[in-house]
Amino acid sequence: MTTIQLTSTQTQVLQHALNHSSGRIDWFPDSVKGGARKKVLDALLARDLIMNDGTDWLVAAPGYDALGCDRPVARVIAPDHELEATVAQAEATWAQDGVASDSAPAQQPLPKTVRTRADSKQAMVIAMLTRSEGATIKQICEATNWQRHTTRGTLSGNFKKKLGLTITSTKEVGGERFYRITK
Repeated sequence: MTTIQLTSTQTQVLQHALNHSSGRIDWFPDSVKGGARKKVLDALLARDLIMNDGTDWLVAAPGYDALGCDRPVARVIAPDHELEATVAQAEATWAQDGVASDSAPAQQPLPKTVRTRADSKQAMVIAMLTRSEGATIKQICEATNWQRHTTRGTLSGNFKKKLGLTITSTKEVGGERFYRITK
């Protein structure tokens, strides 16, 4: 068996993690700051003495071995037969419900309701589009102080996709394109 040589700082960090925080590295000596902390962690990680669980650095099994400490042992939990029976019964019920819902006729999606503030630009544009003559992109831009691409995006994104409105456009020969909300 080869012995892993650790620096004094590495030993202190690992020892503190094992003795005070259940293997979680959350302390460094006062003399180790900033980039030096990263170097200590990088050196320990390169030797597989520590690992990252996504949020914290933890002492790995070889880290325990390097310090000559016993590795933590996972607790064996006795099976709870009553709990297992309850879970099995619930899963069987869910499976039956899944079969029943598959044979049921498909429900029609609920129609979206248009919810807007009465004094918003969106409400103003919807009012313009519900007029019998509709509105042009230019008229909407002037009323809202939006640019043309913002207006077109609002018509296709917010109104059609999010609010579920049906917007039609018509263009007379040589004229402008008018947009309307149709039912």
